[in-house]
Amino acid sequence: MSTSDDLLHYRSEFPILEHTTYLISNSLGAMPRTVYDAMKGYADTWATRGVRAWDERWWMLAAEVGDEIGVLMNAAKGSVSTHQNVTTCQAIVASCFDFSGKRNQVVYSDMNFPSVMYFWEAQRAHGAHVRMVKTDDGITVPTERLLDAITDDTLLVPISHVIFRSSYINDAKAIIEKAHKVGAHVVLDTYQSLGTLPVDVNALNVNFACGGVLKWLCGGPGVGYLYVRPDLGKNGFEIGPIRYADPPYRFMNGTPNIPALEAARPGLKIVAQVGIEKIREKSKRQIARLIELADKHGWRVNTPRDPEKRGGTVSIDMPDSQEVCNQLLKRDVLVDWRPKAGVRMSPHFYNTDQELDAAISAVEEILKSRTLATR
Repeated sequence: MSTSDDLLHYRSEFPILEHTTYLISNSLGAMPRTVYDAMKGYADTWATRGVRAWDERWWMLAAEVGDEIGVLMNAAKGSVSTHQNVTTCQAIVASCFDFSGKRNQVVYSDMNFPSVMYFWEAQRAHGAHVRMVKTDDGITVPTERLLDAITDDTLLVPISHVIFRSSYINDAKAIIEKAHKVGAHVVLDTYQSLGTLPVDVNALNVNFACGGVLKWLCGGPGVGYLYVRPDLGKNGFEIGPIRYADPPYRFMNGTPNIPALEAARPGLKIVAQVGIEKIREKSKRQIARLIELADKHGWRVNTPRDPEKRGGTVSIDMPDSQEVCNQLLKRDVLVDWRPKAGVRMSPHFYNTDQELDAAISAVEEILKSRTLATR
């Protein structure tokens, strides 16, 4: 193991790394060891305090975790609320707008996450005019094409910061500037960006941002987040003489997922300690290494070559890539596969260079054995 990488100090915090090559943080981040303590603390509180836990801790927990997420994106305190998932977050945003007027257009890309696209397509029934901007190569979305689609009739632009399939980074700044120029609002999906590259919602001046702790933030399933720019937070949901809570509680709904919130905190703490700038620097270097190795073997790379235009994942397509993925999983090399992308590998701050080399060598061995088997 390389000793020159000071981020490897954190490997001991993640039990799965002791026996697994974990290259799937784009899907589910490795679990921090201290989640065991967090879960025990939750169970002990419930067992000993009962219903008193709501007033003593649980009601405040959702806002506290929201603020911990907010620190990572330079969001103002109280501007981030927590929810179950990104689609729910975008539904909350949509509920704040009226699609019955002339300004009723929703613009997004066909490279957005599917569940989000399904939601916005369903808004046609509520009067939304949905305009989808399509990719040419299955990797990128032409920025100019997106900008041209945003017109005076545009109300909302729900767009992925980093595309889940290819890791392409959309030009969020340009999209937000154009949207604001015509009076539209942007909903930025940061699920595949926050935790692996710097995100500053203040610098971007974005209206809304959403995501989840499941992936790069190593927070486990069940906690999504919604950022609402503070000047907008007092206006959402004003539909009648109802008294609403102040943000972030204004945007929350139903009973908060207390065990998931407790489980999310250790990962958020570690990512904050490591520093996203350092994570990004290492990510760019390791992705470049994987691309170089893929090129050496003649495999197709379905991820941008420019490090400034890609996130923390590289998609590599080789012969029989889906079966290769299945065989890697059997070898405890955890990756995933997507159609039109191939095998996705996503090194995080806790991965070694040797693990990358070993994963590529395993692919080579699998392909070689399959070739011999067909002779």
